Amino acid sequence: MKTLQMHQRGVILLVTVLVAERLSERMRGLLGRDGLPDGTGMLLNPCGSVHTLGMRFSIDVVYFDAAWRVVHIARDVRPWRMSMGGWRARATLEIQTGSFDFARLDRRLPVCFTS
Repeated sequence: MKTLQMHQRGVILLVTVLVAERLSERMRGLLGRDGLPDGTGMLLNPCGSVHTLGMRFSIDVVYFDAAWRVVHIARDVRPWRMSMGGWRARATLEIQTGSFDFARLDRRLPVCFTS
């Protein structure tokens, strides 16, 4: 699994983004973890919906379209729930609830992921 940084307009929004691209990585996601450190998220690509079945902590989920613009944000998705990003959602970013400042994210502009 590779690791990237997420930024927008030159500002780093997340220092560590774990990228789950293979089916096995996306299926496992955050299962088996007790949480994520602040400044860390998991990008699932492709992915338009998530579940928290069997998870031990709540997550915030950011859904992106094909141009990497935010199309939906689901906050505080507790364990044993489902969340859908809508028909435009192509990728999701999972972050531990409360560990990301959404005010820094401009929903009109695409985000970039770099190594």
